[in-house]
Amino acid sequence: MKAAFLSILFIALFSQLIGQEISIHLEELTTPDYIKAVEKSEKTCLLPIGVFEKHGAHLPLGTDLYIAREYASRAAKQEYTVIFPWYYFSQINEARHQPGTIAYSPELIWKMLQETLDELSRNGFEKIIIVNGHGGNNAFLNYFGMAQLSENRNYSLYLFQPDYSSEKIVNAAALTPPDKYDSHAGKSESSMMSAIVPEAVHLNRAHKQSGADLDRIKHMENIYTGIWWYASYPNHYGGDGALASAEAGKLILEGIADQLVEVIKTVKTDSLVPALENQFYKDSAEPIKTKQ
Repeated sequence: MKAAFLSILFIALFSQLIGQEISIHLEELTTPDYIKAVEKSEKTCLLPIGVFEKHGAHLPLGTDLYIAREYASRAAKQEYTVIFPWYYFSQINEARHQPGTIAYSPELIWKMLQETLDELSRNGFEKIIIVNGHGGNNAFLNYFGMAQLSENRNYSLYLFQPDYSSEKIVNAAALTPPDKYDSHAGKSESSMMSAIVPEAVHLNRAHKQSGADLDRIKHMENIYTGIWWYASYPNHYGGDGALASAEAGKLILEGIADQLVEVIKTVKTDSLVPALENQFYKDSAEPIKTKQ
């Protein structure tokens, strides 16, 4: 009887402890738990960014949101960090010709991101890591990161940049036939989505449109033009999603989440970037006094 009572007591206490776990998702936190979460995360927050856009005929419009959120969730469960809710105010002008694309103005996406970071900072976070799930954001986010130096900030911003040549991702590629144009809604993205939300994936539709690179401006060497993506992939589909495998998708997700875990750990312990930024802001206030 005594052993049975102790067993029941242990289960009850364990259940209570589980119930007291603090969520990694900001939208699920109560105000008291939010305060605890900021401290538990060492004042570090993840901001997964996606967009609403066409992903071939077989993946949902919110594919990039699902993928960025999955990277963040897998990593935060291993190294506690608070994750900002679904964020889709990003750059997607190149897909405005396709139905379902939500393309906000350049001015709005800049202001939304800046004010979101400012508000996270005002609410206690000192280090913010952007986890981008949308290739169309790459140039925008790099420039946005540089532009943070335009004025003093009370936080440091970091942009996670995965290494797609890591062992798990290479092993994942070997599980399926090669995809010549594997980029947007191709084999890799379709594999990840097959692992995350298989009910929203329709691989049988993947061949309804072509994902081949038309390369229509290949004669323009050493020239950049904003129409480059449309020139190559007017269907807003690059690759062959039919080659996808949920097993391969799980490996890719694990490989990228493993990298993000290490990034979170590095950012949490980083004191150099904030110190350099503070010195930069100080020097920038009176550049004439900067030692030459």
